Parts: sequence; structure tokens; C-alpha cells
Amino acid sequence: MKRVVFKVGSSVLTNIDDIAKERMLNLVSLLAEARKKYEVILVTSGAVAAGYTALKLDRKKEVSKRVLASVGQPILMSSYKNKFDIFNVDIAQILLTEEDFDSRVHTKIFQQIIERTLENNILPIVNENDISTTPEQLFGDNDQLSAHVAHYTNADILIILSDIDGYYEENPKTNPNAKLKKIVTEIKDEELNQKHSPNNEFATGGIVTKLKAAKYMMDKNREMFLCNGYDLSSAREFLFEKNYTKGTLFSSRKK
Repeated sequence: MKRVVFKVGSSVLTNIDDIAKERMLNLVSLLAEARKKYEVILVTSGAVAAGYTALKLDRKKEVSKRVLASVGQPILMSSYKNKFDIFNVDIAQILLTEEDFDSRVHTKIFQQIIERTLENNILPIVNENDISTTPEQLFGDNDQLSAHVAHYTNADILIILSDIDGYYEENPKTNPNAKLKKIVTEIKDEELNQKHSPNNEFATGGIVTKLKAAKYMMDKNREMFLCNGYDLSSAREFLFEKNYTKGTLFSSRKK
């Protein structure tokens, strides 16, 4: 059975003042369906954004962001549990930092936890622990985190569900006729160094962090698929039909 890591961003999971319940339910439905064919791990953003639904603090201040994350984690996980219960799927929460991938001991511990949860038919939900850690201990965005999780759990592919359809040859916001790249086999340094800000106030990524995640995966001879998290039809096509009309596959493997 193949192993798949899904990563979903804050912009997909939350609106300004609430959890995006319908989008989250659609995601949970997809993951429940995917578990019939694949081993599934979820890397989720959204704790800070979820916290903001209950407490209006300035997320640009570090201490406020930590407070929002601490308030938001139980809100986020409660929302996931309520929806996974519909499909009789048990979940586990795993909080990681960048340091967990730099220490053989720490890495082995989280690998064992994820393996054991999967063996017991439990879906592991991973997030970055940005409450009690220093900035130096954090990836800073869950695109990087998800790529590391995918590699260190020996997943076959990482699927990033975002607020865009995939990777375009040009910025689709400035050029409506920009073409979507269906397959990318090489990422150049200038692409990784370009400036690009996230589309959502609570997102920490943007296209560059997704390209860095893709480069990391490709360097490890693994694949990444970037597609829309608002409309999951591309993800479904890719998972169940091995074909897709929208989305970008990043792969260094020869087809």
C-alpha cells in the first residue's frame, strides 16, 4: 500500500472569523476515501487562524501568535475530530519542530509514533509546535514541514492542497492567460529566490515555500503534487484515476 502525506493550508481551512466547515468536511471526506487505498498522514496548518476566531490578537506580534496557536490548537483538532467521527476515523495529534528532524533520537521517536498510529488504523495529524519553541527551532511554514514528514516517514508522495490550482509559468494574478505547468522536472535557483507573499493573512507560505518543498522532495527522489484545496476534484483525479486536468506534479523521475 502506498503512503501519502497531505498538507492543507490555513486559507483552505479557515475564513476570517470561523473554521471553513464545508471545506474541512470535504477534505475529511477525501481523506477518509483515500484511506481505503493508501496509508494517509495529514500535515495541517490553521491553529493560529483558528485561535483568531475566538480571540482577536495581532498575529504579527510573536507572543500574540503563540497565544493564538495555543487557543487555536484545540479548536482546530475538535473540528477535525467532529468531522472524522462521521466517517468512523480515529485521529492522533503530533506536534513537531525542525529540531525533531536534526536529532536521531527525536526523529526515531516521531517515526515510531506515526508508524504505530498507522498500524492501528489511526490517522496522524501533524502540525508545527509554535507555542513553546524559538524561531530557530521552527520551519516557519508547513510546506517545509510536510516535505520533511513525507521523506522521514518514507511516503511515496506529498500532496499540497492550496489556494491555487498549481504552478504557473507566470503569475496568474497579473497575467490571466498564464499557463499551468502540468509536470515540473527541475526547479531553478531564481525560482526559489523570487519574492512572493501568501494570499492569506494567516498563511506563512506562498508559492516559493511550495517550490522549496517540491525541490526537497525531488532531491530525495520523491514526488509532490500541488493542487487546489477549495475544489478537490484535481486531488481526487490524481489519487484515484492517475490523471488530472489541473494541478502540477513535481518529479525528477523519468516517466
